[in-house]
Amino acid sequence: MPWFKRSKQNIADSTQQKELPAGLWDKCPTCGEIIHKKQLELNLWTCLKCDHHFRISSLEYVSFLFDKNSFKEMDKKMRSADPLEFTDTKKYTDRITSTIKKLDLNDAVRTGTGKIDGREVAFACMDFQFIGGSMGSVVGEKIARAADKAYKSKIPLIVISSSGGARMMEGAYSLMQMAKTSARLARLAEAKIPYISILTDPTTGGTTASYAMLGDINIAEPKALIGFAGPRVIKQTIGKDLPEGFQRSEFLVEHGFVDFISHRKDLRSNLSRVLELLS
Repeated sequence: MPWFKRSKQNIADSTQQKELPAGLWDKCPTCGEIIHKKQLELNLWTCLKCDHHFRISSLEYVSFLFDKNSFKEMDKKMRSADPLEFTDTKKYTDRITSTIKKLDLNDAVRTGTGKIDGREVAFACMDFQFIGGSMGSVVGEKIARAADKAYKSKIPLIVISSSGGARMMEGAYSLMQMAKTSARLARLAEAKIPYISILTDPTTGGTTASYAMLGDINIAEPKALIGFAGPRVIKQTIGKDLPEGFQRSEFLVEHGFVDFISHRKDLRSNLSRVLELLS
């Protein structure tokens, strides 16, 4: 007979692992580092180990770019219609409604005005979480209105792009936004009002073919994917291997498509310096 007794219940209790509360940790997709969300936020959503820039929302950009309580949102209630009555795996109207409920955001861009070190700017920032940051009629209209605000108030315009391109559910209505936004930016250029474009991961398709690449200054976050067609499509089309780092920020700086790369932690100070130079 053993000199001690231990019940199965006691064994189970002592060996049971405590589960961590859900949503407290994130894993870096580049290096695999496990990071506490509070640490990630304090580091402006960049990996502490490898500097990977996580995709973040427009609200998070607003939180660290603008002077405290200076940002005022415009056209918040604007939302997409369904002109084509489009249906794929679900109705477009249902997709829009469910995404709005999930993100508390009516479309893939947030616009408004605010101050960076006391300098007022018009601002638009895309949200990749909203149907891949796709550019539909609302995105185009809101960016056009932000450009109109910059024109009327004689203040610089800043646009942060994060998009998979045109929104297929709106067909030609989506493609028309490329011309609309480009025309508004041409008017700003004629009036010598600065336009600063910030390209984040990813910036592709019709967004790249219009307002994203038309900045007086084009700034990119490190290692962001930036291009029109994706690298896999290009490789299949030309039948050749692509150069290392093709369509990443560093490649585009070398080839003159981007003016400079800014780490997210330096973005506010870099914007402040650019605004001072352009004013």
